[in-house]
Amino acid sequence: MYGLEDEDLQPQTALEDAEIDESDAWAVISAYFDEKGLVRQQLDSFNDFINTSLQEIVDEGKLITVKPQAQHVPGMAVDDDVEKTYEIEFGQIYVSRPMYTEADGETAVLFPKEARLRNLTYAAPLFVDIERRDKTVHSDGSEEVEVTPYNKIFIGEVPIMLRSDYCNLSNQSERALCDLGECPYDQGGYFVINGSEKVLIAQERMANNHVYVFRKSQPSKYAYVAECRSVVEGSTRTVSTMQVKMVSRAGQKGAGQCIRASIPYVRADIPILVIFRALGFVADKDILEHIVYDFGDTAMMEALRPSIEEAFPIQSQDVALDYIGKRGSTIGATKETRIQYARELLQKELLPHIGMEEFCETKKAYFFGYVVHRLLLVALGRREEDDRDHYGNKRLDLGGPLLANLFRQLFRKLSKDVRGYVQKCVDKGKEVNLTSAINKDTITRGLRYSLATGNWGVVGAGEIRPGVSQVLNRLTYASTLSHLRRINSPIGREGKIAKPRQLHNSQWGMICPAETPEGQACGLVKNLALMTYISVGCPSNPVLDFLSEWATEDLEEISPSVVPKATKIFVNGVWVGIHRDPQLLVETLRAMRRQVDISTEVGVVHDIRLQELRLYTDYGRCCRPLFIVEQQAVKVKKGDIISLANREETGFTWQTMIEKGHIEYVDVEEEETTLIAMSIKDLQLARQAQVEGVDASNILLYTHCEIHPAMILGVCASIVPFPDHNQSPRNTYQSAMGKQAMGMYVTNYQVRMDTQGYVLYYPQKPLVTTRNMEYLHFRELPAGINTIVAIACYSGYNQEDSTMMNQSSIDRGIFRSIFYRSYKTEEKRQGSLVHECIERPNREITAGVRHGTYDKLDDDGIAPPGTRVSGDDIVIGKTSPIPDDGSGMPQRYSKKDASTALRHSESGMIDSVLVTTGGDGQKFVKMRVRSIRIPQVGDKFASRHGQKGTIGITYTQEDMPFSVEGISPDLIINPHAIPSRMTIGHLVEALMSKVAACLGKEGDATPFTTVTVDNISAALHRCGYQSRGWEVMYNGHTGRQLQAQIFLNPTYYQRLKHMVDDKIHSRGRGPVQILTRQPVEGRARDGGLRFGEMERDCIISHGAAAFLKERLFDQSDAYRVHVCSSCGLIAVANLKKNQFYCTACKNTTGIVQVFMPYAAKLLFQELMAMCIAPRMVVD
Repeated sequence: MYGLEDEDLQPQTALEDAEIDESDAWAVISAYFDEKGLVRQQLDSFNDFINTSLQEIVDEGKLITVKPQAQHVPGMAVDDDVEKTYEIEFGQIYVSRPMYTEADGETAVLFPKEARLRNLTYAAPLFVDIERRDKTVHSDGSEEVEVTPYNKIFIGEVPIMLRSDYCNLSNQSERALCDLGECPYDQGGYFVINGSEKVLIAQERMANNHVYVFRKSQPSKYAYVAECRSVVEGSTRTVSTMQVKMVSRAGQKGAGQCIRASIPYVRADIPILVIFRALGFVADKDILEHIVYDFGDTAMMEALRPSIEEAFPIQSQDVALDYIGKRGSTIGATKETRIQYARELLQKELLPHIGMEEFCETKKAYFFGYVVHRLLLVALGRREEDDRDHYGNKRLDLGGPLLANLFRQLFRKLSKDVRGYVQKCVDKGKEVNLTSAINKDTITRGLRYSLATGNWGVVGAGEIRPGVSQVLNRLTYASTLSHLRRINSPIGREGKIAKPRQLHNSQWGMICPAETPEGQACGLVKNLALMTYISVGCPSNPVLDFLSEWATEDLEEISPSVVPKATKIFVNGVWVGIHRDPQLLVETLRAMRRQVDISTEVGVVHDIRLQELRLYTDYGRCCRPLFIVEQQAVKVKKGDIISLANREETGFTWQTMIEKGHIEYVDVEEEETTLIAMSIKDLQLARQAQVEGVDASNILLYTHCEIHPAMILGVCASIVPFPDHNQSPRNTYQSAMGKQAMGMYVTNYQVRMDTQGYVLYYPQKPLVTTRNMEYLHFRELPAGINTIVAIACYSGYNQEDSTMMNQSSIDRGIFRSIFYRSYKTEEKRQGSLVHECIERPNREITAGVRHGTYDKLDDDGIAPPGTRVSGDDIVIGKTSPIPDDGSGMPQRYSKKDASTALRHSESGMIDSVLVTTGGDGQKFVKMRVRSIRIPQVGDKFASRHGQKGTIGITYTQEDMPFSVEGISPDLIINPHAIPSRMTIGHLVEALMSKVAACLGKEGDATPFTTVTVDNISAALHRCGYQSRGWEVMYNGHTGRQLQAQIFLNPTYYQRLKHMVDDKIHSRGRGPVQILTRQPVEGRARDGGLRFGEMERDCIISHGAAAFLKERLFDQSDAYRVHVCSSCGLIAVANLKKNQFYCTACKNTTGIVQVFMPYAAKLLFQELMAMCIAPRMVVD
């Protein structure tokens, strides 16, 4: 299959039941992206937050109960016989569509375009029903209750994710979106906060309620540690971690390998048997039954001997509880309170996910025993330790959970404030006014602060994580998509640990293997593969009900001796019971999931080795869709594909495929219990083997089949043609550079005012595409140009990754681009008096006027569109009044200049100006300046294979080499760029581009297909070219034929945003730092070029002393001080009056001039301030 031919549809006879082939798989993939888009995980997560989490958070808030505390007021009688209580309860919560209230009080529907342009926050108001109950209990025992309902009280605003269910853009047609000034290709999934677009980056974390066993690296007190991070489902109590540790042999003499547990709020480690006894299991036999299950297992019994001996003195529940209570945080309490404390601790803090009610002791003992059992299995070498980096042990927190946790903290703060207010009112005997009790800013400001700064968390409450929300990258369309699918692992970047950074086998199909940054975040910042779906979580109750119907035996009802014969069943890490026929149960569960009787995202993991069946319904698991295979054939048939192709008429969508049980989502852990065929061809081979009667043990019984292996790649890696022919780091480099290519970043860039925007004049879709690009809209919004490239040495101006470009092509407009930059300013108000004004400053009355020209401003203080501006010109004039200094003297200047100037190193045309009002009704101006960037020496370009280079020289067409056909290249790259980098994909792309150009069709460079170089070469030969792409060429300078044949083919090249005009920097004189008087640093501030330690060392080694002094002294911070020759300290000099005086020794003579760096003079003065006298010896 070469990928340039069209498939002919066969007559529809026995087609319906025919097996599908590879091209049909793409029809399924298209259906997936049609329905889901590329940022579904963000939208699903946010919708779940709005639709369910908000109400849950409000409901879990405790009832606010307030009793008046009698305040002694002299002269007022106290009414003793009446007891009043006030209760306040939050009820139903309501979210409306995003609205905006103007400064004059008018409300209007807000659309994202307006929010971006006017620097508003795209947020929806939040209302809640509140009920207030005033209970009065009279002395005779009668009570009256007065109920006051408050309906729809406004409590704050919640930022709304674009294109989510509550967004004003959801379900709009393409036409309507264009009318609203939106780009129809924009997928949403981000927020607009104060006019800037913010993404929430998915945060990776370890899964909760899992039992992990790790070997401790020696030397350490413990040999093995089993831990369980326990969190109650659907609440954010803090994680209570419980660890069970086995003491290493090297420990105390005679102690042997004891096993101890650490539980929350208890300082010391406690022997495990003590905990069992505290839970009410006293006899050794009972305890061992809960750990070992099978008394015939002598090795495990023996391993527990030291632990039993250690806990021998404690032989009753009360003593055990007291033992724990003594080591708790209560000091100097009685025995009863200690025991009570220990009881509550075990009930509330030990494994709270099992249960926090009374009488969960049996379940807790079983689970605790299971943790110890797992620890012993590893310690006895029967099972290897857990893998921290296995992706099944990881969960991703997307926007939903992140916002839910933040909202929960803020809502708690709000209800705490309400409580305080009501208490104050009640104590003072005032009327309680609930609307004024609620501070509307708590939630609004809290959410906005975190989204705007990226510091996730409430200030003053717990830790704050930086970098969770980031400004959406709008360089190219691909960079935007990639940013919306990014994952961050919160591990310190400076750690040199390699393990978490490596690609793990379990990440296949879930995480892109190529797209990760180079440098310190390598492997810690990842990106989702194309078809990854992240579970939003579903309630576990339906699953539990189903299990109880299907003969699951509850832990409370069984005797421990049957446990080893049955399979343990876990739901979200909670051991709920055992089952005798797991195979049947698993088959039933899977069948129910395929019929959508239970949620499609439930994970069913049957771990046969451990005799466990683990079910997961929690959020944040990575899943991906797979074809279901039965009898070695995919369940999807040709008929389904035909229905999919006509989904407008048939209504047969991706969701239908799932409901029919043809496709299912498989999460990382379940994936390990399946056998997946890589392609439909593998299934055919397996069926063939069965027919031919191959030995049954050699036949693979597949359970699933990959939809297409190219789907393991992410957004940026999908743009690389033939990535399977490149050395892998090259794909990684291209994934990073693809985000910096210029193209069309959105279709509505004309109506947007982005801080920076790069747009290519004539972008082209590539001649050679991958099938994945269709879904990334790379054909509609491309970022590059098909360039004729020769790989040759020609005049030597393309050494070391520089390239030669055809100047005539540049003149014809190749790689020309526009650079937009926006400037903004507003009339700030400081207090009621000081009010800035946008106007053309009057030089007579304005202080601090800039150097640049003010001539380009109109009378309104703004430069009009179409004005040509260059560095340091003033584009928006603004003044702020100077307040009266109170001296009563007339002041020369009444205003101070606060204008906005164009950046020093830029020039261009004013493209558009927006004058509007901001959030507080103040006047607000945004201005966009455009400059045309023509490729020149020093600009950076790259192919799609990590082959980057800068222009080294441009030659006009007559100086370029030309072929027999008179074709001269647009670009010449150096042959030495190919061998060591092994980017064979680059060469194959070039060959295929030539064929595609000759045939007028797109080449297909999707990875893992059957296309070979020989196929392409043969096709090229049929077109009448040399089969490997070589051409005879002639020297442009002399006209002679070149000795070697040249590889001359079209290749897709990208212009990157790094341009020499933005980097060029030099300085003669300029600004200096105030403290040291050395030049400032940085191009933006017109800083100096640092002559550092290493440069100094080189000059010292050359012995060039005068040059060294010039660099480090004359050209930096030369300074003259006057020194008293008698005491050696710095003297005072008045050169105008020619007076000299030493303050230390009162001398007026013998004072000499000394030259030194200003930094040295500063050091001496700082030493003098510390009472150290640095005396200079003067000759």
